[in-house]
Amino acid sequence: MSATHATSDDTALDNPVWWALNGPQRAFGTVSDGAALFHRDVAPFGAFEGEPTAAKWDAMASLVGPGGRLTVMGAGTAPPAGWIVEHAGPGVQMVCEGLAARAADLPAGCSVAILGPDDLAEVATLIDAARPGPFGDRTLELGRYVGIREGGRLVAMAGERLRLPGYTEVSAVATLPSHRRRGLAAAVVHCVAATIVDAGTAPFLSAAAANGPAIALYASLGFRLRGPLDFRWLRRDEAAR
Repeated sequence: MSATHATSDDTALDNPVWWALNGPQRAFGTVSDGAALFHRDVAPFGAFEGEPTAAKWDAMASLVGPGGRLTVMGAGTAPPAGWIVEHAGPGVQMVCEGLAARAADLPAGCSVAILGPDDLAEVATLIDAARPGPFGDRTLELGRYVGIREGGRLVAMAGERLRLPGYTEVSAVATLPSHRRRGLAAAVVHCVAATIVDAGTAPFLSAAAANGPAIALYASLGFRLRGPLDFRWLRRDEAAR
């Protein structure tokens, strides 16, 4: 199937995974018959072109395979028979249309570093402790990730995940529980968002609807609430055909 192109307005944000996999991040997944899925070691996300019809669910089932898992974001109909909803939760999507002034200086002893493949073990440890959301062995390949080290230890991070025409997602915002309330999350989010703006695109992100402190932090940096964004974690029934 040939890729289509998003319009110049923000409608691509209604279906960011689809436009990422049919645009800048096509090499990180597979697109087939109206269904798109990231490679499993990159991200768990999949999406549909427009309304998820029965035929598109069948195409997604072929991509996922028996017993395979899938995370979808955005409004949509419930999955058909053969899919098990393991978890579902409301979220929000936020877009930065004017980045706030630079965050306060880092605490003494902290420094910012670009994260790469050699840092994967440390990143995994931080992700396990902070649990910001899905993160795979190859997620770092999706964009520029930055971390804050204190005494050589990685204590906070954030980076770029989805890329679609005109927009880049800020994701994996994580801080060690022992290092929270020190401005580290604000620092890494601002750093990543500033790089995105400098590249000529607009930063966006998502958060759990119940995570009021995170939403307030993002709002203080210039992100506005665009609207609700539902998340569903699905598993393909191994017995389904």
